Amino acid sequence: MNPRRLTATEVNDLAQILPMWQISEGQLTREIKAPTYAIAIDWVVAIAGAAESLDHHPDIDIRWRTLRIALITHSTGCLTELDLNLATLIDTVLSSGA
Repeated sequence: MNPRRLTATEVNDLAQILPMWQISEGQLTREIKAPTYAIAIDWVVAIAGAAESLDHHPDIDIRWRTLRIALITHSTGCLTELDLNLATLIDTVLSSGA
C-alpha cells in the first residue's frame, strides 16, 4: 500500500509546518551545517536511526560539515505523509542534540 500523497495545499503549507525545510525540484530539502565533521557524521547516524524507525530513507549528501537532506517517496514520485513525518522526526532528532 502506497502512502498518501500530499495535496498541493499541503505541500504549500509545508513552509509553515517545517520552516527549516525547502521544496526543491519536487523534494523536501534541508541543509544543515555542523560545528565539526565528526558531529556531521553523528547527525547522519542519528538521521539513519530515525529513517529506519519509519522504514523511509532520505538522500543524504555530506560535504565536510554540511549535510543536505532530500526527501521524496520514490515509489510515488512525489511528497507523501512519510516525507512530512520523517522531516518532523529529523527536526526532533537534530534539536535534541543528536
